[in-house]
Amino acid sequence: MNLAEIETFLMIVKTKNITKTAENLFLSQPTVSHRLKSLEDELDVKLITRKKGYKQIELTTQGEEFIPIAERWVSIWQEMQLLKHTQDRLYLTVGCTDTMNSAIFFDLYRQILKEKDHVINLHIKTHYSYELYGLLENHEIDIGFVYHHLHFKNIVTEPIMREKMYILQSARMASQQNAIHTDDLDPQKEIFVSWEANYQIWHDQTISKGEWPRIQVDTFELLFHLLSDETLWAIVPVSVAERIASLRPVHISEIANSSPPPERITYKIKHKYPNEATLKAVNAFEKKISAYLRTKDWGFVGK
Repeated sequence: MNLAEIETFLMIVKTKNITKTAENLFLSQPTVSHRLKSLEDELDVKLITRKKGYKQIELTTQGEEFIPIAERWVSIWQEMQLLKHTQDRLYLTVGCTDTMNSAIFFDLYRQILKEKDHVINLHIKTHYSYELYGLLENHEIDIGFVYHHLHFKNIVTEPIMREKMYILQSARMASQQNAIHTDDLDPQKEIFVSWEANYQIWHDQTISKGEWPRIQVDTFELLFHLLSDETLWAIVPVSVAERIASLRPVHISEIANSSPPPERITYKIKHKYPNEATLKAVNAFEKKISAYLRTKDWGFVGK
């Protein structure tokens, strides 16, 4: 049993298809089949079944039971590789969304870079929330921060922030009210960001009312640059409002609707079977995050 066979099996579990597995691993289909057969022969069990006329494969009971074993095997192999390079320094791969990196954790990263001890080496990956779950499940990141609570068998999800939403406009707007009802704003001038599912529902019922937003963005940088237009506005969580306000003159208003938008919840996600070699780094990073977020008035609810 070797890493190539284990990784091939886990990819088959993911794709449920030999052809797609071969494509994803840049292998031929015979190579994928050979690796699977070799693994089954060594384990002396049947891991998958193929039905005639169906492209997708099905896992046997033993195949299902072998998944967590295979995942732990990959983790152990990764730990062994780290032994070659790790002394006192900690290595950590963090996965976040674009806005989270740009608005929430930007200053934290700078703080870590300024530390004299240089204990943690960070690899920061930026992806959509749903992609981060997959990366964590495959141990491609050690810890993640997302806006969506999805259910994955091997992932533990914990809320760490509940942020209030605000209306953000250019400081050059003629009317700078402390509180604004969304009915008093032109929906055609909105820069829409779909922060998460519950917010999307609120927005559909309150603002768009069946109409498509004129412009929708999904990056902090694009939102920031578009807000230079004094006629445009956006609804953003407090962390984003404060970050943009630190970079350019803007006006932040409370939302005066009787039913305001739901708070944006940020979740921390970790693997049930973490890589033992990175546990120390994860724990150290979590302590830094908690200390950092406690200095902000952003609705920290973590430990």
